[in-house]
Amino acid sequence: MTTLGLYHPGRSVLHRLPAGAKLAGLVAALVCLAVVVREPWQLVPATAAVLAGYLIARIPTRLALAQLRPVLWMLLFIGLFQTIFTGWQRALVVCGVLLLSVAVAALVTLTTRVLDMLDAVHRGLTPLRRFGVDTDRVGLVMAMTIRCIPLLSGLVASVTEARKARGLGFSLRALAVPVVIGALRTADAMGEALAARGVDD
Repeated sequence: MTTLGLYHPGRSVLHRLPAGAKLAGLVAALVCLAVVVREPWQLVPATAAVLAGYLIARIPTRLALAQLRPVLWMLLFIGLFQTIFTGWQRALVVCGVLLLSVAVAALVTLTTRVLDMLDAVHRGLTPLRRFGVDTDRVGLVMAMTIRCIPLLSGLVASVTEARKARGLGFSLRALAVPVVIGALRTADAMGEALAARGVDD
């Protein structure tokens, strides 16, 4: 079971910060990474800042690395594509920025309870009610999205372990088919549960 998107209890400064402040900081950090980091050497201070955040939050090393594992395959393909068409330096910057962005987002989720995060988003969207935005539905969608991250990752892990137990090698098609079917079944079950509660009214 993946730990991505799950809260890690603690009493650090980052844990005690309001969820709204952390979400605002996350947006600012992502914008800075995308705008400021243009050269490979600029990844060094950015990486140091992210590592400092994990140290301040006292996140275990194993747990921190687990946040990055799900995106490594994607970064491999992106890095290969960027190296071929734009050069290794640009590939390093693009992959580095993406990896740090995931790390920063994971740090926020590890130090913020989901309910606190959703409450902060709900409060931030409250002014949009006058324009017809249903903030309750937006909050529900966000909660389901966050919940589905570990569900889907766990589904992939289960399928992979089942194939290993049968002595089967890696096959993208054999992995994708049961994962997609399982995801559709989960979505259907969640949809029926929501409909039974009148959420789609």
